[in-house]
Amino acid sequence: MQLTFAFDIYGTLIDTSGITQNLRRLVGDQAELFSSRWREKQLEYSFRRGLMGDYVDFSVCTRQALAYTSAQLELPISDSATEELLEAYRHLPAFPEVPLALAKLRDSGHRLYAFSNGVPADLEILLSSAGIRDNFIDLVSVDEIHTFKPDPATYRHFLARSGVPPDRCFLVSSNPFDLLGAMAVSLRSAWIRRSDANHFDPWGKQPELTFTSLTDLQQAFDSPRGT
Repeated sequence: MQLTFAFDIYGTLIDTSGITQNLRRLVGDQAELFSSRWREKQLEYSFRRGLMGDYVDFSVCTRQALAYTSAQLELPISDSATEELLEAYRHLPAFPEVPLALAKLRDSGHRLYAFSNGVPADLEILLSSAGIRDNFIDLVSVDEIHTFKPDPATYRHFLARSGVPPDRCFLVSSNPFDLLGAMAVSLRSAWIRRSDANHFDPWGKQPELTFTSLTDLQQAFDSPRGT
């Protein structure tokens, strides 16, 4: 059976911690803490703006989260270093198994989409730089409707753009908030749990499928289990 897969990008296919090596040159042994705080604040800003109806695109959330993290940790980042970091954020690496797993899913006849909070232009650069853009039929961005995941409107927008019924589509994400949002509009759900330290929110719901890597997902849908 041909299925549609809507892949979250940041943290699912693309390793946001890849920015740590750039940060290490600026903040030394605080780089890992800085990276995680930056990512947390980036998501927090998108959640808050979605709830407030005060939309700015994701690149603005990323920039403002960087400024906040720099101030909070008392680790000044110059204007030129800020621009270098934001440019590096458009060229983050894919997780090692991602290119081959996506290519095999595509070659198995499944329909693959990128679905993200990111701005389309940034996503094109990011996915091309990581060598995985050609696996996707299309990129679907929440920027098209000016809100953020996990607003149910974003998942309905994806379904409308892809023209697929929810029972034939899996939202694939490493982010529990993303999966819960998708499940709220009856999309199927596949969690990429990349670490034992990651836990699903105890909301009385669980993802339909859980995998530790994209390779495991790809193998599942190349087998009778995936039909």
